[in-house]
Amino acid sequence: MLQPSLFANDTTALITGPEGEVYYHANNLTAEKAARWFNDFYEHTVWQAERREMYDREVVVPRLHAHFSLGDDLSPALREAFALVSERLKTPFNSVGLNLYRDARDSVAPHNDKLSFLEDHQPIALLSLGATRRMVIRQKKAPYRRLSVDLESGSLLVMSWTSQWHYDHGIPKERDIVGPRISLAFRVSKSADR
Repeated sequence: MLQPSLFANDTTALITGPEGEVYYHANNLTAEKAARWFNDFYEHTVWQAERREMYDREVVVPRLHAHFSLGDDLSPALREAFALVSERLKTPFNSVGLNLYRDARDSVAPHNDKLSFLEDHQPIALLSLGATRRMVIRQKKAPYRRLSVDLESGSLLVMSWTSQWHYDHGIPKERDIVGPRISLAFRVSKSADR
């Protein structure tokens, strides 16, 4: 399933075909800039805890989050991140969700993005900062292909809109000790205020 891309030396095509595309772009930031952005977001973001109904009971979501629209009063680092990702992918991103995975116990269950809130056929881009965490991507129908990719600091995972119909993605809990990670999920929302 893993195959090298023909487009750039730092890009790997993880999934290609009529059911969507997923690309992994390494080395989008210098190590110094990735560390600076991580520290800025970690220390200055007003992180929110969330509770959610699951399996007939309310549970604490195992990560912290924040959400911003392009029109908000953004920090210089977040405005710079918007510009970098939008320019790299030639996409008019207007919304970003930040997720803080504090340690190995924080995770996100397999899911796909809610397409009803997103502009048709625009990609979703995940910029990773901090500790490397493994993402699992799995096909929803037979032959149920599954792949894992280590999301390194400064990397960008790009999922096509179509891939959300056919694949789930998630960050499982880790068995080993792992440091904090921040994920910035850039989207083109129908209403950036959502």
